[in-house]
Amino acid sequence: MNVHQSLAASRPPEAFPPVARDVVPKNAMVRFETVSKTYPAYRGKPSVKALQDIDFAIPRGAVTGVIGRSGAGKSSLVRLINGLEKPTTGRVIVDDRDISALSGRELRLAQRSIGMIFQHFNLLSSRTAADNIALPLEIAGWSKVEIAARVSELLDLVDIADKRNRYPSELSGGQKQRIGIARALATRPNVLLSDEATSALDPQTTRSILDLLANINRELGVTIILITHEMSVVRQLAKEVIVLDAGHIVERGHVADIFTHPQHAITQSFLSEVLGDAVPVSLSSRLQHQPTPGGQAVIRVLVRGDGGDRLVARLSRELAIDAALLSARIDEIGGQQVGSLTLGVPGDEAVVARVLSFLSQHRFSAERLGYVA
Repeated sequence: MNVHQSLAASRPPEAFPPVARDVVPKNAMVRFETVSKTYPAYRGKPSVKALQDIDFAIPRGAVTGVIGRSGAGKSSLVRLINGLEKPTTGRVIVDDRDISALSGRELRLAQRSIGMIFQHFNLLSSRTAADNIALPLEIAGWSKVEIAARVSELLDLVDIADKRNRYPSELSGGQKQRIGIARALATRPNVLLSDEATSALDPQTTRSILDLLANINRELGVTIILITHEMSVVRQLAKEVIVLDAGHIVERGHVADIFTHPQHAITQSFLSEVLGDAVPVSLSSRLQHQPTPGGQAVIRVLVRGDGGDRLVARLSRELAIDAALLSARIDEIGGQQVGSLTLGVPGDEAVVARVLSFLSQHRFSAERLGYVA
């Protein structure tokens, strides 16, 4: 058995399990209504089903993460939201407008209410920071006086007013992204799409950019959609998450629910990447695939709220086993406390099976990491 094989359930998850459709809130900012997107065959290459039967709704003012591996359909989803692509079937509603049915001037006007932050910034090297921010306002026909006032306001908002006359080559990655965020907000959009906006940044800069986006969401009420392949980004900022795999929504819900009760293998793999450092190196370096006489099985358990406070005591009392807390990590995820506990229990297979059954019955997501002597 693979030491990282999840034992949260006794049967493997379906490849694409049915996901309950949203009850559409009255205040939905973005809605996908049974949307599919197929790219036709081209120059000998077969057609590609990028998205299939996508249904979801994102409330106004929400911060929602859309996570998936390369090829999952994230880019197609973004291009449908901002009207760069039309769905093959279904409708895409943004701010009560069927953007999938718009074209020409109507589409261009609608797109002004949808801001876009890019992974590689997409700044014009020949323009200063201030002039890059001004570009969409110039295109929209604002006056020079209006542009100057708005650019100054945005430079203050993203805390980079002192760099207004610098060119992109003179800015750090984090500073470039702040300019990119200010530019995306220039026309006062209601929706902000963040397309892998932090994946080119170091961890400290990533945290500062996500803090900035959280502040923008609070102060301006802008609906933010985070397109990413990093669960750590979703964990820090989003309240809800949609998991894409091969063009399907395989899981969605509150971030804390997804972290503590992942149902699909792809979600479990994302969480393993985030929680991998929750086990001390001194312990992980000793993990073995097979049990040893007198040794322990090492089990990681995801807990929510205060659900894990007395877990070791409960295992000892209700199962009459000698359970030990080997390590613990608590994070705030989606506004709630979520923890990862690493437990040691007797390595006997019958005991391990009882522990895993107990955890499953009490809705704890558990993973056997291996064994230690």
